[in-house]
Amino acid sequence: MQNSLYIGVMSGTSLDGIDIALVDITDDNITFIAGECYPFPNEVKMALWQLCQQSSCTLLQLGELDHRLGQLYADSINNFINKYHLDSQKIGAIGCHGQTIYHSPNGEYPFTMQIGDANIIAAKTGITTVADLRRKDMAYGGQGAPLVPAFHQAIFSAPDKNRIILNIGGISNITVLSPNQPIIGFDTGPGNVLLDSWIMRHLNQPYDKDAQWAKTGIINQSLLQHLLNEPYFHMPYPKSTGRELFNIDWLLKKLINYTPAPKDVQATLVELTVNATIQAINKQLTLSDNLPNELLICGGGAKNPLIIERFSKLLEDWSVLTTDQLNIDSSFIEAMAFAWLAYCRIHNLPSNITTVTGATKAISLGVIYPN
Repeated sequence: MQNSLYIGVMSGTSLDGIDIALVDITDDNITFIAGECYPFPNEVKMALWQLCQQSSCTLLQLGELDHRLGQLYADSINNFINKYHLDSQKIGAIGCHGQTIYHSPNGEYPFTMQIGDANIIAAKTGITTVADLRRKDMAYGGQGAPLVPAFHQAIFSAPDKNRIILNIGGISNITVLSPNQPIIGFDTGPGNVLLDSWIMRHLNQPYDKDAQWAKTGIINQSLLQHLLNEPYFHMPYPKSTGRELFNIDWLLKKLINYTPAPKDVQATLVELTVNATIQAINKQLTLSDNLPNELLICGGGAKNPLIIERFSKLLEDWSVLTTDQLNIDSSFIEAMAFAWLAYCRIHNLPSNITTVTGATKAISLGVIYPN
């Protein structure tokens, strides 16, 4: 009997930590069992942040950070295994996203780079590991992102409604599941990345807990429209983006000739996250007629009550929910997705969607690192 337990590991653009999910997967069932988040040591977080901001480093720095992240992932997984008293021999595989340090799908030589040595993960955990999950899709002409729509299809499809799954991490991405329509998914723009950068700059806090600071500000409509003029928002899909575009330098350039109070900028950035997605829904999507519309929100942004409130107000004819309300922890959807991607690779099942990434072929993604 094959093992049905898989571990998914995700550390995203927000650099808030390592999410680990344990998932039971069979051909017709996907069940979330447990999840934990292991914060990055501050030194590692700062090294990653500087690397992503500066887009440059020495080969020695890159190699050592790749190794250090591999060890950190492995140690976190082993702590997880010990906490839940798991038998590593009963884990089918680990799916590890790694840490994206640069994503460039549209250049003359498209590439994406994730670090965190999977050889170390496999060696230190004793569990077969699947990593390097994006580049095969790019080899077939795809964006290499987003990868979660195939997983969203597997767990969220509903025959009687138009359902959009919105993952708000550092970057926001949507999956569109509409009966009798092709599956669509793409990055809509910034999620938490600008919100986190702005509050760190002004209040030295890693994030705006419960949107407490943003709630004290007033939306600057002129600035909001200026931000929404960014060409990325108007590009057709397939498309993907990251911290390479949406970062503090991008924001500071946009703020030239604007002098709002910092708290008003924070409020406006919440509205940017919400409006970029709604703009995409209204202008770029075709949904099946005469069906109810539902927005399911997951990721770190699902914990932001102001984001939820604004979506509920601006999409007044929609049902706006978090995946927690469907009994699927919104904090671990992406980690679950990478457990599922590992399952697909081990079983050689296609795991990209060509209408999402733009790849010319549906393929099984990832490289297998045996234990």
